Amino acid sequence: MDITFELALLVVGALLLAAAALSGWLRGTVLSISVLSVGAGIVLAQLDVVEVDPAAKSVLYVVELALVLTLFADGLVVENELLRNHWTPTALALVVAMPVTMVLLALAGRALFPALSWEEAFLLGAVLSPTDPVVTSSVVTDERLPPTVRHTLNLESGLNDGLALPFVLFFLALATGADSAGGEAARLAGEALAGAAVGVVLAIGGAWLLRRLPRGVEHRYLGIYALALAFLAFGIAEETGWANGLVAVFVAGIALAVVRHSVPAEVLEFNESLSALFQVITFTVFGALIVSVGWSGSTLRLALFVAFALLVARPAAVLLAFLPVREALPNRLFMAWFGPKGVASMLFALLVLGSTDVNRTLVFEVASFTILASIVAHGLTDTVGANVLARWLGREEAARVYS
Repeated sequence: MDITFELALLVVGALLLAAAALSGWLRGTVLSISVLSVGAGIVLAQLDVVEVDPAAKSVLYVVELALVLTLFADGLVVENELLRNHWTPTALALVVAMPVTMVLLALAGRALFPALSWEEAFLLGAVLSPTDPVVTSSVVTDERLPPTVRHTLNLESGLNDGLALPFVLFFLALATGADSAGGEAARLAGEALAGAAVGVVLAIGGAWLLRRLPRGVEHRYLGIYALALAFLAFGIAEETGWANGLVAVFVAGIALAVVRHSVPAEVLEFNESLSALFQVITFTVFGALIVSVGWSGSTLRLALFVAFALLVARPAAVLLAFLPVREALPNRLFMAWFGPKGVASMLFALLVLGSTDVNRTLVFEVASFTILASIVAHGLTDTVGANVLARWLGREEAARVYS
């Protein structure tokens, strides 16, 4: 990024101040921090205050760090969510909806962009298959909504980031000339299992050490202690070269919560705050990145793909997956719509751009504009959608009471 250290601190300080100051007010409006952050990035780039190079390692590091923090923060609350017995819709969303979404996006990508090979089309679908609740944070924290809706969306997004990565790496390997699809799949599965093992071992070891420290850990350092385990998990997994770092981080968060039985509020608040900080920075960088990337292809084809991705692929896949679930239709429709693309898809798109694939730029550009449209569309409709569903539920409850 072409920006001095002093100007970077000034810009980041202004962004964080605005995000914090407006956070309370935004909860009651159609706007969101993610939408404003992306908008700020676009404006700053248009005014030449910042210039983002898509190929810069610093951009990749910022997005990757934001994803590490988000995955760990999500992992810490997964155990509590699982204990609420809302696992069936989540399992269906992961096992059925995500792969179906990927296939539908691949078919659309292949049809609308003939330059893409089948491997590249499925790579595009894999990049855009995970969801991100950061964009619709008011949905997953709105107590007016049914627990099934809130916990399904939150748990699905925490798990599908790590699950989508092996698919991205698999199709990226095929697109760049891997010798054996079977061998590549076996390697990625092994890396995922190894990453999970690293996360579990570090979480158990960290919890064991925490109980045996002579004077314990001060409350203000508990969050730092937990975050250190996340960084260690990612670093060890990636440095060994045979384990998946993102899987290791997410599993470390889950395992730490399971071993500790209840995660202290200080740990959750610290990690959530740090995650929110980097998410503001990441969405701003992404907004500036869109300006740098641009689009030189057919606008109509791009618009058709974006519309299909947001209005058809995700909703159709979720509604199909939820056929066995006994849930009210409005709840199903609500969960089908709220599948925003976010930090994980940004990172995966950047991984593609840094590869040697022939059509890496096309895949990156299509994915980037789809992510941008998703952030805006889902960020502007989260509060409205939550209000509509809450009012419908209120009317249903009143009808039952007075019937």
